[in-house]
Amino acid sequence: MNRVFFVFVICCLLTADLKACSVVYYRDAVGKIYVANNEDYWYDTNAKLYVIPGTNKKNARLWYGWDGFAQGGVNAQGLFFDGAVTPDGGIPSGYGAPKGNLGDDILATCASVDEAVTFLETKKIALRNGHMMFGDRHGNAVVVEWVDSRRVLNYIAGNKLIMTNFLLADPTRGNYPCMRYYAIHEKLSMLDKDTTAIGLGRFGNAISPAVQQPQTDASGRVGGTLYSTFINITDMEFVIVYKLEGKQVLKLNLNEQFRQRKRFTLSLKNLELNR
Repeated sequence: MNRVFFVFVICCLLTADLKACSVVYYRDAVGKIYVANNEDYWYDTNAKLYVIPGTNKKNARLWYGWDGFAQGGVNAQGLFFDGAVTPDGGIPSGYGAPKGNLGDDILATCASVDEAVTFLETKKIALRNGHMMFGDRHGNAVVVEWVDSRRVLNYIAGNKLIMTNFLLADPTRGNYPCMRYYAIHEKLSMLDKDTTAIGLGRFGNAISPAVQQPQTDASGRVGGTLYSTFINITDMEFVIVYKLEGKQVLKLNLNEQFRQRKRFTLSLKNLELNR
């Protein structure tokens, strides 16, 4: 592992939601694929990063989350996933909430967006108040939602797909309009004008308008953007920034990390100590 200085411009919006999340999939002019997310939650959460080696039957993978549950991640096949809370959309009859560590199971067994979508359907998994984004190294991406007791697949159109906390298939259910969504879309549209590879740093700054500065609630609990992740799926570069702190930044070469075939776990609160 090695550390890199990552330029991350912090532009906080006037309104904030401590359960807000922003997830982006983007393909630049030369075909390089980038993904990013801001995970907004309580600052006393013991978030961790896991790197799990592959076996004959399971993919090597990296994921991040807490309480043993993956909130997002990427595998050696170039498949990415993340999730976000939404208003209740209703789930189809015969479907139910996932059991176990859904994200890890998908990254361990799937290599593409199509395989991830099939995994959910085969297992009859649906989220009542959330949606999931999947993106792969082949340029395919989708946000899976459940609205009016039916599954809706919102596939990428053009070169970008953005997911926040409203249902793309039915924004009228709540959390819309979303200023974070519009701000990210505007930043990405500016990148569209570039005819060269944009690089992970410039892409990362496109999601900066959606970060949430630390805030304290009435009980004294602090929340905000707990961590931000940035992945160049084409070149398998990974960067994580903890609590918007410039000193708590970690960069991994995923190809090298997966070749080590060693399980690795890092508590993000100790990120600066493990640079």
